Parts: sequence; C-alpha cells; structure tokens
Amino acid sequence: MSTVITRFAPSPTGLLHIGSARTALFSWLYARRHEGIFRLRIEDTDRERSTAEATKQILESLEWLGLKHDDEIVYQSERKELYLERAQHLILTGNAYYCNCSRERLERVRAKQMREGIKPKYDRKCRNKRIQPSLDSNVVIRFKNPLDSDVTVDDMVQGRVVYANSELDDLIIVRSDQSPTYNFSVVVDEIDMGITHVIRGDDHLNNTPRQINLFHAFGYQLPIFGHIPLILSPQGKKLSKRDNVEGVLELRNAGYLPEAVINYLARLGWSHKDQEIFRVDELIRHFDARNIGRSPSSLNPKKMEWTNQQHLLKLPPKKAAELAEGFFLSRGIQCEFPSLEDVFEVQKTRCKTLLDFVEKSKYFYEEVNEYESKAANKFLTLEIVKPLQDLRNELEEVECWKKKNIHLIFTKILNRYGIKFGVLAQPVRVAQTGGTVSPGIDVTMELIGRQSVLKRLEAAVAWIESRKWKVKKRPVGRFSYFLIGTSPH
Repeated sequence: MSTVITRFAPSPTGLLHIGSARTALFSWLYARRHEGIFRLRIEDTDRERSTAEATKQILESLEWLGLKHDDEIVYQSERKELYLERAQHLILTGNAYYCNCSRERLERVRAKQMREGIKPKYDRKCRNKRIQPSLDSNVVIRFKNPLDSDVTVDDMVQGRVVYANSELDDLIIVRSDQSPTYNFSVVVDEIDMGITHVIRGDDHLNNTPRQINLFHAFGYQLPIFGHIPLILSPQGKKLSKRDNVEGVLELRNAGYLPEAVINYLARLGWSHKDQEIFRVDELIRHFDARNIGRSPSSLNPKKMEWTNQQHLLKLPPKKAAELAEGFFLSRGIQCEFPSLEDVFEVQKTRCKTLLDFVEKSKYFYEEVNEYESKAANKFLTLEIVKPLQDLRNELEEVECWKKKNIHLIFTKILNRYGIKFGVLAQPVRVAQTGGTVSPGIDVTMELIGRQSVLKRLEAAVAWIESRKWKVKKRPVGRFSYFLIGTSPH
C-alpha cells in the first residue's frame, strides 16, 4: 500500500478561522491515522490580498494547535515557472489552447446566453484556431475540457457525485499576465507534492470535476477526495476569515487549551460512538473519514467552553500554572504568593478557560480596592461589624495558618453570636474577594495569607463604619444594635 499523503492549503488573506483549522485537523488526523505524511502549502498567488502577516498568523495558529506539518512548506508564489511549464505541456499534448477573445466579446456572449436562458460559459471560439501568442498579444491559456461523457467524484464524505462534461467550461488556466488560476495551480501542486488524499471544504466540490479532467490530461492518478461540510456561525451563517471571534489565535488569547480546541473541532461533524472528550492520541487512533457527517454543523460557544473545562479539569496543576502565569503577567499581576498550583486546584471547577481562571483569581494576588455594589450593600452592614472585628482578633492569634484552624475560629464566632455560617461567611467573602463567589472561605483565607486577610477585614469594617445610616434596629443572633445616622442621599 502506498504512503498516505495529505495536505492543508490555506490562502494567507486573513486570520485562520476555526473552519479552516478543522479542515487542517481532519487532513492531519487522516495522515497520522495511516502513519502517512501531512504537508502544508501556502496558496499566495493572489498578491493583492495575500500578506506576510496572515502567513505568519496561519503558521502560528497551526503550531499552537499542534498540527505539525512534514517536509518544507510549499509557497505557490515561488512556483510560477513550474505552472507555466505544465501549461505548455498541456498545449503540446493538445489539451490546452491560446485564446485571444477580448473581455468585451466575452461579456456580449455571456449577456446573450443569459437572455436565451443558457448557462453562461465560454463558447469555445478559439478552441480549434491554433492561435500563437506574440509579445504584444493579450492572450490567455484555456483547458480543453472534454465535450462528452461524465465526471464521477467518488467522495469519502459526500459519496458518489456525477457531473456532465457538457456543463463544464473551457476554463482559463493561465491569465494574460501569465499568472496561474486556482484550479490549475492546485492540480499541478497536488501532482508535484504527491498528494494521495485531498480533504477540504465542500465549497470546493464544484471545482473537483474540472480538476479531475486536468488530472486525466496530465495522465496522473486521481487523489481520493473528501469534501467536509462547512461550519456555520451560531446564527447559521457561513464563518468568515474576518470574524475575529472564530480566529484560532483569538481562542488562544481567550485562554482556551489547544487540545480542547482540537477536541471540539473534531467533534464538530465527526463522531466516534458516544465519546465526547478525547485526547489527541485517541483522535488519531479512532479517526475515520467515513464517520464525518454530510450536514453542516453550527458553532456552539457554550459547548466549546464545556469541552475546554473538561480538559482544564484534567490538566496537571503545574502545567496549568505555567500556562496561566502569562495571562496574569500580561495584566500586571505578579503571582509570587500563594502558589498558582494551589490556587488552580481550588478554582478549576469554577473556570471554563485560563482567562476565566485569571479573572476569578485576581484577589489572591491583588488587594481588594472595591466591592461589588450589590454584594456590599447586602452583606457589609453595620450589624456584622462586631462579629467581623472579633473574627479578625481571633484570627490574629492563630499560630498555624491552616484552613482547619481558620474553620475552628469561624465556628467559635458563630457560636458566640448564635448565627448561621452564611451570615458571617458571606460578609467575610466580600471583604476578602470583593464579591460573593469563591472556594470555601476557610481555604480561600488560607491561600490569601494571614496578613492580607486581617488587612482586608479591617478595611471592610472601616468601609462599613464610613457609611451613614438611618435610625434602624437590626438583629444579629442574640444581639441587637440601634443604628443612628442619616441617609447617604
């Protein structure tokens, strides 16, 4: 059996969005599943739209995803001589011809065909003229498409699709400026690179019969095609390269794990039994192109977050800390104490992405300078000042700063005032984190550290006492306080 050789061939005209990333993934998985070769081709013949920055981002995206290519990268912009040489070969073998029809004539022919209800296509005026180009002639090279019979595409995903040659055009393969057209350069590249399997989006399916005829004209064995359905946006529209939210690097910057993105993309249109979460080695072992569905799949951000969370939960704390540290540092947050590994251990069930982890964990490393308004108004009330002060004083005397000892002090204060745990825990949580959500308050305080805990309790008491209140009577357990003051308004 010959070696399987697949390829990914992006155009560097924008970000690598996740639709293209999934195409690359399926090609990569197919090659790895069959112990074959995965090649990369940059289709940069469109010099006006192709940019070096886009090429850089494509390579960076593939590297981040772990989709390592084999062999050297092929750049179409460096292969013009090869394309012209192959075009001349087709002319010499009678499979292509020069055409000097003007644009004005082609437009007149097209308009007439449309008026008559005929499918617009070139009328083959120059097909048998044997035109020879001169230095000042404005000619193109056209492919002599067969006039009869059918073209059959036996597709790994779409099944058998048949096209009539009578419906196909004598397509231009080299423009008047001697630049190759897409369908021609692709076929030359597939042959030159030895590609055995072409896996790409089904928006290219209509190009395939034209390319098959070109393969036959070159006398080259056809690759096996697999056209995968496109990914749609959550609104059911086609994804765009210019839509940043679907860009691979945008996902990286949002704190997604590459293995989670790979997992999500693989499951977007492909399945293996009922399994949802895969390691990369499992995907390679189980990938079968026959299990790719024919219908488009819609992007589901919540499912992507869930998939990422499942991979986060399995991530070793040390690795998670290494990955998250850069996100903290980019926000000017130093993570010297407590250990990021320890913080990740207590936070991971609450986080969907690394960025989510950072946003929910800043209070471990930064002082709390403000409180969520609703939380402060509800929990930081004058009635709780005395319990908070007593808690602060008792905690100051704790010799071993561990959560079990912190919990004992909590229990002591609760019993002293005859109040339930939440009555004290929520004000303390607001004081320590600025909000109402955190891991267990005892473990949270252990990680924050004694000095910061005491300082934050003092700050909360000061904040409460700086408020002005109307005359009220509010009970806290067995104690009541009369609050005298004026409205803050």
